[in-house]
Amino acid sequence: MEDFYSINEESIKFLENYLNSFSPTGYENEGQKIWKDYIRNYVEKIETDLYGTVVGIINPNSSKKLIIEAHADEISWYVNHITDDGIIYVSRNGGSDHQIATSKRVIIHTENGRHIHGIFGWPAIHTRKPSEEKTPNIENIFVDIGALNKKEVEKMGVHIGCVITYPDKFFIMNNNYFVCRALDNKIGGFIIAEVAKMIKEYQYNFEFGLYVVNSVQEEIGLKGAKMISNTIKPNMAIVTDVTHDTSTPMIDKKVQGDIRCGKGPVIGYAPSIQKNLRELIINTAKNKKIPFQRLVSSRSTGTDTDAFAYSNKGVASALISLPLRYMHTTVEMIHKEDIKKTIQLIFESLKEINNLKIDHLLNRK
Repeated sequence: MEDFYSINEESIKFLENYLNSFSPTGYENEGQKIWKDYIRNYVEKIETDLYGTVVGIINPNSSKKLIIEAHADEISWYVNHITDDGIIYVSRNGGSDHQIATSKRVIIHTENGRHIHGIFGWPAIHTRKPSEEKTPNIENIFVDIGALNKKEVEKMGVHIGCVITYPDKFFIMNNNYFVCRALDNKIGGFIIAEVAKMIKEYQYNFEFGLYVVNSVQEEIGLKGAKMISNTIKPNMAIVTDVTHDTSTPMIDKKVQGDIRCGKGPVIGYAPSIQKNLRELIINTAKNKKIPFQRLVSSRSTGTDTDAFAYSNKGVASALISLPLRYMHTTVEMIHKEDIKKTIQLIFESLKEINNLKIDHLLNRK
């Protein structure tokens, strides 16, 4: 199909601010404020729950409710132990990768709002015996903030439980790839915000209530989606998240599937994905000539799709993913065209659901 959506300068500015903000699991408020300020122009009502999930609502008075959703939290670390020499050992907050940590800069977030800069240190190659070569693991990686002892660390406001994040910033590589930490899954938050923006710009009216949901705490077990689904009690949910680009080295396509950046959004197959909704999305992609890929998850998707599908008395749910390179690193990569095509696919699918009516779609055999 001919593109009717483009990522303009306003959208890029929002995305850059949103990605560069800090949103560690359990502390998503900084990023959520940026997201909420952007989306308020395109929705009729905004609500925030106890743990920080933000919901923008279009047509809030309808009895039928459809969610489009992403999650806002990024992986991080906790201060777990401080030695007498002022060295900090960590524990995970989400699925942080210990193998990429060494030599990375970090920021420790203190209770008084200070940002304490530090690094993940590692012994120099000259000091390591080949016969005793060690690899980074959760037991031996450590953060150095330039303190001589534990007292100096505590004087800076650093204590057990402080959150540690990476400071890496957004950039565009070779005009095609967006690169940053936390594209998993702030890019989903960008996509659903842009869908809301398109609905406003095209003045499209839905018979159902559309709930644009940016959930918290996905990275530690889909927690935010579970809570907000019980609050909203939707009839349907279309979730967007990221999935692995398997075209890079050292990934087994026979196990992980053959997924590539630049080839379009990925439509998921799994027990939690309701077949009528999935087929509507596939047919929409075909009819509108939007390229797409397919991916099988044998038991669960590992995304908020599972939380919505099995909540309440069951919610018809589907998953549209974006191919992503180097997940849970500070150089996650997504192709610009995949972002555009995913926005178009969600927008067109919502229109098709509106035409068919939710009840008719749910009652199809």
